Amino acid sequence: MKRFRCDCGSQVFFDNDHCLSCGARLGFDPAVRELRPLAAAGDGVYTDRNGRAFRFCANGEDFGVCNWLRPAEQAQPLCFACQFNRTVPNQSLPGNDRRWRVLEEGKKRLFFTLMQLGLPLVSGWADERLGLLFDFIEDGRSREVFAETFASTGYLGGVITINTLEADDVARTAVRSQMNEEYRTVLGHLRHESGHYYWSLLDPDAATRAEFTALFGDEQADYAAALAAHYDTGPAPDWHERYISAYASAHPSEDWAECWGHYLHIYDALETAAAQGLLGRSPDAMTIGQRIDDWRGLSTTLNELNRSVGLGDAYPFVINDVVAGKLAFVDSVIRRLRT
Repeated sequence: MKRFRCDCGSQVFFDNDHCLSCGARLGFDPAVRELRPLAAAGDGVYTDRNGRAFRFCANGEDFGVCNWLRPAEQAQPLCFACQFNRTVPNQSLPGNDRRWRVLEEGKKRLFFTLMQLGLPLVSGWADERLGLLFDFIEDGRSREVFAETFASTGYLGGVITINTLEADDVARTAVRSQMNEEYRTVLGHLRHESGHYYWSLLDPDAATRAEFTALFGDEQADYAAALAAHYDTGPAPDWHERYISAYASAHPSEDWAECWGHYLHIYDALETAAAQGLLGRSPDAMTIGQRIDDWRGLSTTLNELNRSVGLGDAYPFVINDVVAGKLAFVDSVIRRLRT
């Protein structure tokens, strides 16, 4: 994540809608990926210091779940990122305002990194065949009124579905413990599922598919059977020698998506570290090998800092040479997909 500053000189942050120092209204402009301090100009219009006019996304104005801007002349009431929503939590039900806010914050961070990497982002409303949409759905596990419904987090046919229960810290922690996972976050889910979407966009040639198979395995292997076996018997005892996570060992497609998600984690974390003065160069100035080397050192330090204040590891994963090779493949795919 980049470092943002208000016109008063204070540091402000990606999710902020006001500067805590001077009180200025803040909005994120996706066109330039900057957080803009704004002044009210009347009739719902705000201007920046250069006189450019904006309105806030309707989801921010009406529900308080978004701080992104749209050009004042834009007829579409939603910001760029909110136009990708297909289903959002029912706001008439208690607690769904907070859940939607958490989900949107994660989605916006996903979008920021995808845009920083130059990856294509097209709404499924604009392109039914190649576009992307999001469903934020709840089921009987969170509310009795949905007792007959089961919503599974995942990806299918251009739609990323996130069960809204993932936005509840207590429920998500319980599932993480039940699944014996070391890491489970809303942002992690979103980054993982986006990997499935971008692989579907690639339309890989024979050579790319052969490289994928050599690294990850046969993506045509029976998915349902592989997942059932994973949940019935668990991962192989030596999974950590070949995979970034236990879940990655379930099926080649999940291995790919896990590595894609970790690539985004690493890029964003290195960008943040460089912006905060902890690294002397940005990830854009590094090869994939340099990114991995710097991240190994930085993540170790980060984990030690967490332990120093009584917290668990922020990044409880090991990037060995096998996983590094998979991350290098992800890097090559991203370079091919860039717009």
